[in-house]
Amino acid sequence: MSRAEEETNRRMLRARDAMDRSYAQPLDLPTLARIAHVSEAHFIRTFRATFAETPHRYLQRRRVERAMFLLRASNRSVTDICLDVGFNSLGTFSRSFQAIVGESPTAYRDRGPIMAVPNCFAMAWTRPSSFGEAKTRDVV
Repeated sequence: MSRAEEETNRRMLRARDAMDRSYAQPLDLPTLARIAHVSEAHFIRTFRATFAETPHRYLQRRRVERAMFLLRASNRSVTDICLDVGFNSLGTFSRSFQAIVGESPTAYRDRGPIMAVPNCFAMAWTRPSSFGEAKTRDVV
């Protein structure tokens, strides 16, 4: 790997780490591109080449992952969870959740609380696929 590729990867990781830390905040493309010290168009192309998904899709998936946990670990309303994870619209949240997880937020919540297993196993088992080839597995 050349120094230029290594530096590009570092810049993309900085932006992805910012998305992981601040997923519930309004993050826009200019802000993320500034974090990576590249232009907006270059950021989108490079992020997609590095992580195999667009920055927008990554952020949506990250928000849905957090919502998945909150839906099964709390009794808060779907609307409250939707707003807490960074979505501005319940419709957009439900549509994104359905597309990523394969079922509605309410149906996902109806599975019941997550069993007491080590967190690393629960996260790996329920993590939604970013490529859509496999839906999340049932956790009993």
